[in-house]
Amino acid sequence: MSRSEGYNIAVAGATGAVGGAMLDVLERRNFPLKELRLLASERSVGKKLVFKGKEIPVQLLSKDSFTGIDVALFSAGGSRSLEFAPAAAAAGAVVVDNSSAFRMDPDIPLVVPEVNPQDIALYTNRGIIANPNCSTIQMLVALKPIYDKVGIKRIVVSTYQAVSGTGAKAIEELKKQALAYAAGEKIEHEVYPHQILFNCLPHIDSFLDNGYTKEEMKMVNETRKIFGDQTIGVTATTVRVPVFYGHSEAVNIETKKKITAAEVKALLADAPGVKLVDRPDLSQYPLATDCQGKFETLVGRIREDESIANGINLWVVSDNILKGAALNAVQIAEVLIDKYIV
Repeated sequence: MSRSEGYNIAVAGATGAVGGAMLDVLERRNFPLKELRLLASERSVGKKLVFKGKEIPVQLLSKDSFTGIDVALFSAGGSRSLEFAPAAAAAGAVVVDNSSAFRMDPDIPLVVPEVNPQDIALYTNRGIIANPNCSTIQMLVALKPIYDKVGIKRIVVSTYQAVSGTGAKAIEELKKQALAYAAGEKIEHEVYPHQILFNCLPHIDSFLDNGYTKEEMKMVNETRKIFGDQTIGVTATTVRVPVFYGHSEAVNIETKKKITAAEVKALLADAPGVKLVDRPDLSQYPLATDCQGKFETLVGRIREDESIANGINLWVVSDNILKGAALNAVQIAEVLIDKYIV
């Protein structure tokens, strides 16, 4: 990093939940800003958002919004990313996109900074870096030290994902259902095909011909791309649960070489981005209620899988709006200004 005056950053989709979290992360991490440009759709133009105690007006997201911008953080949805991200890159900005629009494009790096920071250098291909799926990010933060130490042959993961992953309407629906239940009223649903209150829905995103959902196949394909390993076996079942914030995952891995639970705990105790919470004797293990607002991915319930020779089980929990989206994007921006944008 060499610009003493700071960098020009744009946030596209600034009024959304992830956009707001991006502003919070930029402030909490004291990102060196010269200009912060807030962009959104026409209905939000003129709205003012507070950053470091100052009000900043929201401007219209357009193809002409990125002149002079160094890094553009996108959380405006896949269709807007496809429309505006190439324009931002053409204007000289490096785009960090939080949607699924570019994740599996072979020319565009898919990055978790604790896992494959070297791939950030590939931004020069198209001027765009993709942020992975939230559930993929937290899993790979936890698995990277194990992968480097003994290799991983296969991953079996079941996720328990918060409604905030669907968006503001889903959060509101869960609140309304809870209030209706408390009042003894009929519980209505619109966002999900079934009631989410007191329920678990094994249905995130649309179903594919192979019987899996898009969310499940994202975890499969993104894991292989980020690790740079097409031989690794991955199978996922993704479930929506009645939790507002924080995704939880039961992860089972088969390693190429033997590693004990104690050795895994020692690795993760010093792993970047990980907080080890593993004292089941004291009822201490990762909880969705404990991860909210935290940058770390919480890992616990580490134990050997007694059904196979080289098996390990883990319980992985993270704030899906922070590490699963906003924080990961800002971390990518931090590496960009530290190593690549001068």
